[in-house]
Amino acid sequence: MVVRAAACVFACVPLIAIASPAASEGHKLVQAHMCETCHQNKVYGPEGTIYTRKDHKVTSWAKLRAQVAGCSSQLNLGLFPEEEEQIATYLNETYYKLPVK
Repeated sequence: MVVRAAACVFACVPLIAIASPAASEGHKLVQAHMCETCHQNKVYGPEGTIYTRKDHKVTSWAKLRAQVAGCSSQLNLGLFPEEEEQIATYLNETYYKLPVK
């Protein structure tokens, strides 16, 4: 029985390593870099309006990740790819609800 438990733990370790980044970390990054403040200034609406407007450009997980990477690059935020992924995860779970592939 102990051997089965140990085998299960070791079998699950790779799954933990590839689990999606925590949205809470992405939320912290969004707050730290004032992303929503910048976007709010562009649409003059309540926080999150830019993500839920009808003509938004983001229609897939790949486009969301590309948009976050574009913002990071254009604004010289110096985000690591993992941080961009965390931000995309936060935005997706909070606003977009896109299927993640």
